[in-house]
Amino acid sequence: MKTTLRSLIIIIALLLAGTSCTREDDIHAITEDNEPTAYITDSIYYQSIGMTAYNFVYPSVDPLGNPVMLSGTITIGDSVKRHENALGLILYNHFTIYRADQCPSRGELTIQKLIAKGKLITISPDYYGFGHTDNYHQAYCISRANAQSSVDALLAAKQLLKEMDFTWNDYLFNTGYSQGAQTAIGVVRLVDEKYPNIDISYTFAGAGPYDIPEIYRQFLSSSISGMPSTVISVLLSYNEFYKLNVPFDQMFINPLLSNIDNWIFSKEYTREEIDALIGSLNIEDYIAPTLLDTTTDVSQRLIRAMDDDNLCKRWSPDRNQRIYLFHNTQDITVPVAATVNLHHFLLGQGLSNVTLDTADYGTTEFIPAHEMGAAPFLIHSIGIMCDMLGITPWVR
Repeated sequence: MKTTLRSLIIIIALLLAGTSCTREDDIHAITEDNEPTAYITDSIYYQSIGMTAYNFVYPSVDPLGNPVMLSGTITIGDSVKRHENALGLILYNHFTIYRADQCPSRGELTIQKLIAKGKLITISPDYYGFGHTDNYHQAYCISRANAQSSVDALLAAKQLLKEMDFTWNDYLFNTGYSQGAQTAIGVVRLVDEKYPNIDISYTFAGAGPYDIPEIYRQFLSSSISGMPSTVISVLLSYNEFYKLNVPFDQMFINPLLSNIDNWIFSKEYTREEIDALIGSLNIEDYIAPTLLDTTTDVSQRLIRAMDDDNLCKRWSPDRNQRIYLFHNTQDITVPVAATVNLHHFLLGQGLSNVTLDTADYGTTEFIPAHEMGAAPFLIHSIGIMCDMLGITPWVR
């Protein structure tokens, strides 16, 4: 019988409550003459879970293409032994975060702890703006930037794993929920464009903002967003990294306008805390009138920037890609139209191994529909993964 959302939440709570860990610093480094290289910064052992997290930094590029060192985490359960093949690798692309200590290299690793129950190795990038680069603006929902950080983390982690004498079978699962789903599909696009030697076995993408211009239009039509902080962060990110130079007073109104630095850029608050500070789901209570009208010059510039990174346009996926798309139809944070549009696009490009799973998974007073979809997405994804691997699902 499949685990209910409530049961999965209890499991996650128990995992976090029972965590104990030990840390070992600077256990390993790769060095090459005068070239930036990946290296392990420290390791943490979670005794109650039976999992080791190896935090690492690696060479990549920032959202503008400049060289930078980014960070991430490799997590390995005790069932994975050196010189004995793990079942495969999971590239886990994290969902929306805001507080500095929520990124994989500094956070609780709840999903990674669940994955550690299987004999798989998980690689989790922090993305630009967190971990090693937490002094910088995060590239929120800019899929090309985050996908590059993810692919570079994968390549670096594979080298580090080999140096530590870990081996694995040729399965690579690429997954993420919400912002992580957008990154996961961005990884598919980037691999198809630039990395022919990377073979993704299956991609699992849940409730991602693949078509941000469509989401923007829907928010303007309904005047409601389930998570105001995400709308704000998308606008800030595209304004920053597409160099639009739109003044904040043409984007936001008070009290948000006077608190951007404290609420958003400080990285001291969680998403839930920021949304509580904003205090309204109505976008007219925090977005400036200039952006509520799609015909203004400012709106048009932002929409063009968002459309430039639109995952539902202008790329040619490898037709052999296997992709599972999931969305709770009650979601008002990322409207289901984003996933439907991506599905139509992928089918139109000739992909036959694409599954669309949309259903009413509901919402509650305390759990928004967007978050309510996370548990069934995880259960379904692990089920598909385990079918491929020929093992019994450890979460169901």
